[in-house]
Amino acid sequence: MPRSRSFALVLAAVALAAIPAADLATPASAQADDALSRDLDAIITATALDGADVGLVVRHAGTGALVYSRESDQRGQPASNGKLISSAAALEILGPDHRFRTTVAATGRERAGVLAGDLHLRGTGDPTMLAADYDALAAQVARSGVKVVRGKLVADDTWFDAVRLGTGWAWDDEPYYYNAQISALTVSPDTDYDAGTVIVRVAPGAAGHPAAVTTDPPTDYVTIANTAVTGAPGSASSVSVERQHGTNVITVRGSIPAGGPVENEWSTVWEPTGLVTSLFRDALTRHGVHVLGGTGAGATPADARVLGEHQSMPLSQLMVPFMKLSNNMHAEILVKTAGRAVFGEGSWTAGLRAMTATLGGLGVDATALSLRDGSGLSRMDQVSPDQVAALLLAAQREPWFRTWYDSLPVAGKSDRMVGGTLRNRMRGTPAEGNVRAKTGTLTGVSALSGYVTTADGTPLVFAMISNNTLTSAKPFEDAVAVRLAAHSRGQTPAAAGVVPEPVADPRLECSWTKSC
Repeated sequence: MPRSRSFALVLAAVALAAIPAADLATPASAQADDALSRDLDAIITATALDGADVGLVVRHAGTGALVYSRESDQRGQPASNGKLISSAAALEILGPDHRFRTTVAATGRERAGVLAGDLHLRGTGDPTMLAADYDALAAQVARSGVKVVRGKLVADDTWFDAVRLGTGWAWDDEPYYYNAQISALTVSPDTDYDAGTVIVRVAPGAAGHPAAVTTDPPTDYVTIANTAVTGAPGSASSVSVERQHGTNVITVRGSIPAGGPVENEWSTVWEPTGLVTSLFRDALTRHGVHVLGGTGAGATPADARVLGEHQSMPLSQLMVPFMKLSNNMHAEILVKTAGRAVFGEGSWTAGLRAMTATLGGLGVDATALSLRDGSGLSRMDQVSPDQVAALLLAAQREPWFRTWYDSLPVAGKSDRMVGGTLRNRMRGTPAEGNVRAKTGTLTGVSALSGYVTTADGTPLVFAMISNNTLTSAKPFEDAVAVRLAAHSRGQTPAAAGVVPEPVADPRLECSWTKSC
């Protein structure tokens, strides 16, 4: 029996053992359940959430039996809870072993190191490609014997369509890295795999002198407009980095203290394909391969000879940075990849159609929700807590479940690739190391959905989605998760202290601001 299926059966067995039918009728357990319902009611109807739309559902993970529900059939914007759906659908369609392939191929005859044709760089959306990987591809071209290319360097990003930004995405988010453009040829500046971006590094100089600005990877594809200065030692930093809309001009302003640390900011680029082509041409030159023609774009001919190839990590590994850090670009790349795999079209329309078609088999009523992207960044997505909980239950039966479950953030675990967006939440509570759940944050929107085991060993699934909030719903989400983790049949904890204090509403997922 596959490990993932045996894990699901263990969950079911534990749940069934923990809630025998006879126990459901005992006064102590009924009293405990009443106390749990009262506490959950108190949390999600707190004064700080007045006027907001808050839905919560809790079910036994093994039986699906309803534990608690309030407004859980009401649809709302799921924010990054939408990634629960897109990631599960991607695993179902593509499989955990799926790898992205990037190739460089040649057309025309090659004699004595001279290629009388073009060099084609072809991508399939690999978000894990680094500048070093393109350098390694250039080295493969050099080892093939090609030294001069009389034709062009042709960028082939036709695996996906040319639509770069999703439906319902805010235009004013476009310069920021969590809103990067989607291309089949892309590059990441780091091993979080923030595809379609560069890191802008701002370093102090001598007090009163300009700050020094560089990019990673180094490139002249973007233009730095730097007016940042170095302030006095110990002064406050006021550095801002923002790409001008519709351009590759990145403006750096403000002041950075002398002797202070280098500040790193992530910026999207306009047309990632162009950045990749620029980096690859530079890499070819470093390896002694000179392209005499310009740069072109188009599909790679079927008879082109492959000179080099790079394969990504499997999807099972990519799931960790994708889900732990709530990476929007990974979600959208997987949507378009699913469309290409099922319908031969790498578009949002085809990808979402492919993913929606799998939802019935994953416990989700596709007619009861609406998706416009895979990341939840769109303000047009509509999902209810009931549908999220149905997915959490049904996913336990799938052969890829353990991969998916392990990719969820874990409450209170400080390692970024374990705790993810929950690494700083619920520490020192019964939820620490227990709750595995997907977060979601947009201005006025918050969500937390996943798995928790109660104090008496009963596994539960829960889904909470809040819309139209003026204060943060996250303390209330945490209070729900902690209360579930502390729950034990036969005990009736007092409700005092259950309702948390309100805090300011965050605009974005903490991972998008590099604050967790």
